[in-house]
Order: sequence, then C-alpha cells, then structure tokens
Amino acid sequence: MVKVFRRSLSFPTKPTLHSSTPSKPRVSLSHHTRSISLPCRSHPLFSHINHEISQLKSWSSFAGGETNRRTTAWITDGLSLLKDVQETLADILQLSQSQESLRNRPVFFENLLEDLLRFVDAYGIFRTSIISLREHLSAAQVALRRKDDVKIASYVKSRRSLARDIAKLTPRTKYQHCHVDTVNGTYGDEELASVICDVMEATVSVSLALFDGVYLSLRSSKTTPFIGFLKRSEEKDITDACIVELKQVEEKSFVGLSKKKHEELKIITKKMMELEDSIVEIECGSEKVFRGLISTRVSLLNALTH
Repeated sequence: MVKVFRRSLSFPTKPTLHSSTPSKPRVSLSHHTRSISLPCRSHPLFSHINHEISQLKSWSSFAGGETNRRTTAWITDGLSLLKDVQETLADILQLSQSQESLRNRPVFFENLLEDLLRFVDAYGIFRTSIISLREHLSAAQVALRRKDDVKIASYVKSRRSLARDIAKLTPRTKYQHCHVDTVNGTYGDEELASVICDVMEATVSVSLALFDGVYLSLRSSKTTPFIGFLKRSEEKDITDACIVELKQVEEKSFVGLSKKKHEELKIITKKMMELEDSIVEIECGSEKVFRGLISTRVSLLNALTH
C-alpha cells in the first residue's frame, strides 16, 4: 500500500491592523494554528504514464488524418504508443506499494489478471494470422507473375478464412470494467486504480482499431451480405474503418487474371508489394504490444510471490 506522508502547514493569526497597543508576548496556543493535510507526491512513473495515456487519447481522436481514413502508419503509431504504456505499467506494478495495494484488493487483482490474459491470447492469435497472411501473400505474388489462377484462388480463399479468424478477436477485447473500492484506501490506491483503468481502456481502443481495421480491409463482400442494406453514412463508417494500404488489393483485382495485360499485372504486383510491406509493419507493431502485455502480466503475477 502506498504510504501517505502528511505535512502540517501552520498559519499564524493575523495581527490587528492599526493597533496602538504594544505587542504582547507570543503565546503558544493550539487554536492559533490550523493543520492542512496534503497527500505525498506520487511516484514519477505515474506522471510519465499519464503523459503516455494522453498521447494515446490524442492518437485515437486523430483517426488517421483529416480525411478520417486509417493508414498503416496510423495503426503502427498506436501500437507503438500502446507498447510504451504497457511497459511503463509493468514498471509501476513492480513497485512494492503497488503490489501491496493490489494484494489488498483480490477481486480487482483477479479481474485484471483475467483481462490481461484475454488480451495476450488475442494478440497471440492475431500474430499467427498475420504471419500466415504474409506467407500466403508471398506465394500469391509468384502465382501472379505466372498467371496461375489456381494458386491465386487459393490465396483468396485463405485471405477470407484469415479475415474471419481476425473478426473473432473483437469480442476478446471486452474486459471487466475497472471498479475498486478505494473509500478506505489511500491516495496511492486511487491513483493506481485510475491508471490501470486508463491503460485497459487505451488497450481496448487500439486493439479494436487494429482488429476491425485488418478484418474490414481483407474481408470479402460476400461475407457481409447486409452491407447493401446499410445507409450511406453506415457504409462510409465501414470504409473509414479500413486500413488504406490493406484495402488497395481487393479480390476483384484477380478476376480474369489470364486476360489481363502486362501493365495491369504490373500495377497489381506493385500494390501487392506495398500490401506486404504494410503487413510486415503491423506484424512488428503487434509483436511489441504482445510482449508488452506479457511483461505487464508477469509484473502483476510477481505481486503474488512477494
């Protein structure tokens, strides 16, 4: 538990203005002063993580630029910021006062462990899917040069399957809303609980942008037959949630492959190379978040052993 050191500030009684009587000897009376208790200054790590969380909130509101279109750079920036936040939280959880505070609140502690495990699993599955997608994409580029319709069809099929797998990750971003009884706790308990809740909300925000963005960019229009019944504003919301670079090469690009001219194939090949570069960037960013989440959970588990 974070110890609270209190300071006493003494305010002497005000002298009577324009008094003609001589000053009297000072008498030490308890009612002449008033004590004001102030909380101790929090650990510098809390100030640091609050700054990082503020940056993540700014990133989220930016939404990829003035056009409100999400780019690979925007997604990877969010992943990088989230990785930094997770690493700082891991450091905070290693503080003895943080560990004591969490041990005194077992329900909150267990919920946090469960939430972190859910995120670790989600990012582990995502990494596996994105690596598989990159491998299929490399094979598709060879098939494109050879105009191999069979191999291209295999790529399209695997792409749909991976998109469905990634879509299933969104429910995993749900977490137990932070609630901890700090009525009888200290200032440090409240600060720690507040920071943990902010970090979890930031993790949800970035994860949804990542999982939904990749899924909507790769999915086949056949997997969402309801889209034709959506309002224009709703269709625009779906389009804006896509990641620009991942959306450039859609399934319709491979229709009639054997009849396409050399220049057309050249353009598709270039876009596929750009797609592969984007996938590599996302893969690297998600890998760092995955490791950050593991580090945070390990720091939390250490609270049980100390």
